[in-house]
Amino acid sequence: MRQHIKWMMILLVATSVSALNGQSGNVDETTAPTPSTTAPPSPGTAQHSKPHLPIKAKTHEEYVAYQAAITNKQDPEAMAKAAADFAAKFPDSDCRVLLYRASMKGYRTAAEPEKMMEAALKVLELDNDDPEALLSVAEVQEEHTTAMDLDRDQRMEQALANAQHALRTIDTDLIVPVGTPADRVDVYKKYLKASALGIIGTVQYKEEKYPDAEASLRQAIEADPANIDSVLVLRLALALDQQKKYEDALAQANRAIELSKDGTEVARVAKNERDRLTALVAQGSAAGGSDVAPPANDNSPAPQGN
Repeated sequence: MRQHIKWMMILLVATSVSALNGQSGNVDETTAPTPSTTAPPSPGTAQHSKPHLPIKAKTHEEYVAYQAAITNKQDPEAMAKAAADFAAKFPDSDCRVLLYRASMKGYRTAAEPEKMMEAALKVLELDNDDPEALLSVAEVQEEHTTAMDLDRDQRMEQALANAQHALRTIDTDLIVPVGTPADRVDVYKKYLKASALGIIGTVQYKEEKYPDAEASLRQAIEADPANIDSVLVLRLALALDQQKKYEDALAQANRAIELSKDGTEVARVAKNERDRLTALVAQGSAAGGSDVAPPANDNSPAPQGN
């Protein structure tokens, strides 16, 4: 899983989360949803595809149970169990999505991608437009699929679809903390859009659609210009390299080196790429025909962290 610095923004936003989309009301996830003043729906009532907003507990018992469950959010295993126990006891509760989100974020912090994806899928069962959950699933599908996987093509298609879906819902379905300043929300949305476009570009690279990958990766970098990710820049360099755009690729490789920290995998790969591109440019081989080997398309177009 990528462990670059911008994921820290997720952790900042995740400390207190409210149910909010579009113009809807909100509640704070770090406190409990307020008990509803209306009676719970009678059996057989049609259920909405998304939680009612603002999210409220239907009974005092549900309210108390939510409070007890969310106290486990610092321990991902305990949080996952608490969410499952709550869902079993209150199978129609809108509060379930908040607990599954807490579980998803806990596993992200613990760097357990498969479990993060499981929790994200539970979120999507309740709210299939949640952009953070969509990106969590897409990220795992993209980063943990290799050329040897028999379902590789299907997983890549799913990763692409999930990232594209997230891109469409970031502005309308993002859950943010109560009272978060608008400028901070805008910063986080830029980060999410860059992440979505980065996943799209990486999938396109792995599928050897290099012009498409170049376009998507450029858009990813432009989406969050104040926080440019060295991994995305390196992937752009490799996509350009595959198209024999050596001078442009060299410029991006140098940029990736400048943005990465010395001693990291990103810096190492970027320096190797810079060296081979420098040799190609020096030999006047922008059109190909060099003894310098092209980069291997090993389904890992760039390291997963910086």
